[in-house]
Order: sequence, then C-alpha cells, then structure tokens
Amino acid sequence: MFDPVRWPAEAWIPLVAGIAWNVAAVSAGLPWGVPALLPGVFLLASGAGMLLYPGDRRLSHFTALGGVLGVLLAVPALGFVGPSAVLLAIASAASFVAAGHHALRLDAHPEGVPEPAVTARLASEVGLDEAVLGTMVFTQIFPSAADHARIEREVDAAREQFAAAGWLEKPEAYHESPHDPGSGDVRTRRVRGFDYEHLSFPSEYAPRDGEPGRERWQGYAANRTAHAWLVRGDPDRPWLVCLHGYRMGHPIIDLSAFDPRWLHQRLGLNLLIPVLPLHGPRKIGRRSGDGFLSGDLLDTIHAEAQAMWDIRRLLAWVRARSDAPIGLYGLSLGGYTAALLASLDGGLACAIAGVPAADFARAFFRHGGPWQERVALHAGLTQAVMTDVLTVVSPLALAPKVPRAHRAIFGGVADRLVPPDQVRDLWRHWEEPRIEWYPGSHLSFAMHRGVRTLVEATLRGAGLAA
Repeated sequence: MFDPVRWPAEAWIPLVAGIAWNVAAVSAGLPWGVPALLPGVFLLASGAGMLLYPGDRRLSHFTALGGVLGVLLAVPALGFVGPSAVLLAIASAASFVAAGHHALRLDAHPEGVPEPAVTARLASEVGLDEAVLGTMVFTQIFPSAADHARIEREVDAAREQFAAAGWLEKPEAYHESPHDPGSGDVRTRRVRGFDYEHLSFPSEYAPRDGEPGRERWQGYAANRTAHAWLVRGDPDRPWLVCLHGYRMGHPIIDLSAFDPRWLHQRLGLNLLIPVLPLHGPRKIGRRSGDGFLSGDLLDTIHAEAQAMWDIRRLLAWVRARSDAPIGLYGLSLGGYTAALLASLDGGLACAIAGVPAADFARAFFRHGGPWQERVALHAGLTQAVMTDVLTVVSPLALAPKVPRAHRAIFGGVADRLVPPDQVRDLWRHWEEPRIEWYPGSHLSFAMHRGVRTLVEATLRGAGLAA
C-alpha cells in the first residue's frame, strides 16, 4: 500500500482522542491530570503532525505509543473521569489502529515481496511495531555533533586500515578464530517455573592493536564477560543456538522468545542462547543494548565481531562435549548475527534467519530521523561510507557455508522495524532458499502458523528433530 495524501482521514482519530485526553486531564486537576496528559500530548501532536507534515514516518510511531498509553491509563482514569474513561479507551485503541494504517501508507511496497491485504488486523500488528519504534525514538540518546566528528575520524581511519589489510575484499579474514573453547561458571537458575543454566566465562576478545575505537571498547568492563542461557538434557541430543534480538539479555524474555516447551520438550533439542555483547549482564548503559546500534559505528563493528568470537567459543564448548549436530536460529538482530555466523562456521547443520536485519547503514538512515541524518551527512557519514566500513561484519558480504537446502528465512510483509526489503536482500544473497512471508509485522511473527511450520520443517530436514 502506497497512498500518500495531504489530509489523511486517519489523522483525525488521534487528533480528537488527544483533545479528549487533554480535556480530561485539565478537568481532573492535580495529581491525576498529569499522567492523563501523556496520551493526550502524544495523540494530539502526532495527529496534528500527520495533517501538517505529511510523510514523516515518526508521527505514526508516536500515535501508536500514545494509543498504548491511553488504553493502559484508561483503567485508573475510571477513578477521576468516571464512565468517560471507556470512551477514552476506545478512542485510544482506534488511534493505535489508525497509526498502523497510516504507517502502511507511507512506503512503496518493495519489489519481490508479496503485497499484503490491508485489514484492521494487519494495521493492529503494524501498530505494535510503531509503538516500539516510538519508545525507541523517544528514549534513544543519539551521538552529538561532536561525537559525529569523532565517529567520522574513526570511520575514515578504519576504512583505510581495513582496505590496506584486504578485509573489505575478504571480510572473513577480519574475524580471528578463537584459540580455545569457552569454559567457566555454570549455575542453575529458574524462571517462571522453568529450569535453565547460566553459563559465564571471560570473553578474551579484543580488537586488534591500532584498530580505531579499541581502547574505548576495552573499557566496557561488564562486556568482557560472556554469558549464555542453557536448556539441556541428554548432551547427545542435537543442539540449537538461539540468537535473540536488540534489547535481549533477560532470561525471562529470551527463553520466552524461543519457547523451551516447544523446542526443548517437544522437539528434544538442547538450547544454547548466547547473550549478545552490550546486552543483559554485559550492558554499559541504562538499558540492555545501549551502544550497539546508537550510531557509534566502530562500537557496532566490534559488537558483531565479539559476538562471532564468543559464539564460536561456545560452539567449541558444545563440540567438546558432544558430537550431536548443531543448528542456528536467530531473530531480528539475532537473525543478522546468525546470518553472519553461518558464513564463518562450516559445521552448522542448518541456519534459520527470522525477521533478519541485513544492512545496518540502511537501517540507520531509515530510523535515525531527519536531525540525526543531517548531522551524520554534515560529518561526511554517508550511507555509502557506512556500508563500506561495515562490510567486515555484513552477512551480505560473505558467502554462507551452511548448505542451501538447510537455510531458511521468514519475514513480515508489513515489518516496520526491519523493512522487508532487507529480508528480501538476504534471501537473494542466500540463493533464494525456502522463505515464509507471513502477513504481519516484526513483532507478530509468533501469531502466524506458517513461521512455526517453516522452523520445524527446517530442523527436521537437517536431522535435528524427528
């Protein structure tokens, strides 16, 4: 769907809903009126913005976020506005769906991807993505102009060094092979009634001497310890390495994403879930993942390089204990990381990339926003320059080593976090293996039966599941 219009009809829904919330906030007074201003401001501003600034993708982010806040706050609002809170909840929910519908208007659908039928369900699923993007944009701390000048110097130096070393032409050579398996402390834990193990060991990864950003990266103390969650039984049963996405690193979330009752209990797989650098117990900021995709390009490169180092040490740890086959399954940022790993390790039985990012530079220029984009371009950080230096960690620059018959990809035709053109590009680079295009968004893949069918068929085809 690509239907940009000057006065989109759906804009009036959050506009009216925002006015209603603000009226309720003023009538309630202090203190209850203060939280009521949150959905009011988000909905009113984004609804008006859709009318005044058509085509700005961020407006639907904030509409969806305001809709979610409105639905959540409608319950306590019963105490200070009475039955009118029900109308506020309905208006907020309608705004949430309108955000998804508006987001679908703004992009021409990429060639080679099935075009979805626009329905209320699809708009609601897209609204989930938009609300997450709204939270990310609203809370993200982007590099300043001074930071961008430093980043430009680092990128120029790295590009010169990488080219001189031949890594831009042969990026596999950038990744050093770990010298020994990871080995460390294993402790039994429990979450939501499910037992798992927490494995931790010194990472021992370091960027090469003289590599731009090396000293800063080595200063991230918590990140120097590698972590992984284990769900295992018979060590001779097949293993599945599961890589979760951006903001991962919390056992309750990571285990839920890969559903041990399905993959471990039903299919009989041992699960290994590595914690990506800068995530969970390895975080360096307030939130898990801060610094990984924040615009500091050398940190992003070192994060992916360390992920390759740590996961390959974990693979060696498994192989030292079992001859069972090992499969690979990644989601979102984990899909990107899985695709990169599948180009470095030739011993994997299968590789499944779910809703995978494939191009960090393209993602920055889509999600960064006009201000961040202008600052980056002013510093000389064009998309072409970013793409060039990111080659050393790009799954689109390396050939996959997993046999084509045992590669699989799934993606949402209306994904807003990882636009489907990135999934399509990885699929083409992987020689067009089996793919499932489900009619949904990034966060709704678990709602679509075809995804689980694809995953199970791939695992069975590779001999990992009976």
